[in-house]
Amino acid sequence: MPVPLPLDQQLCYSLYAASMAVGRAYKPLLDSLGITYPQYLVLHALWEEDGRSVGAIAERLALESSTITPLVKRMEAAGLVDRRRNPDDERQVRVFLTEAGRGMSERCGCLGERLIARSGMAPAQLAALNAQVRALRDALGSAAMEEPGAAA
Repeated sequence: MPVPLPLDQQLCYSLYAASMAVGRAYKPLLDSLGITYPQYLVLHALWEEDGRSVGAIAERLALESSTITPLVKRMEAAGLVDRRRNPDDERQVRVFLTEAGRGMSERCGCLGERLIARSGMAPAQLAALNAQVRALRDALGSAAMEEPGAAA
């Protein structure tokens, strides 16, 4: 039986540990704003396109709708978003930013600068790394769809 590589030599662990480190870098600012990282991601999806359906937000974030719904409900209670049924399809819930939710965009703007400063890497290096990670994500997603039994 082959001996597994040490964790630091496994890409999956490096990506996981880097993700955790990014979360820790963002946490103090997000805590001061009263939002979690997943709520920040929902806000970001809505800053890109306000009025998305819960399903569209879930798709954009590569999550399940059942994960997004409780996040959005908490965000609505905090006054960041409004949920409205789609008048053309009552089964669909659309999510809209409130004034407070739109205002969070400016308040969260320094997250990228925080990451650059803490990383010690040049913005171009981080952009190249981001492109490589996205390419890996896309390749793995495509490969998963080609596997027998994968949902179409």
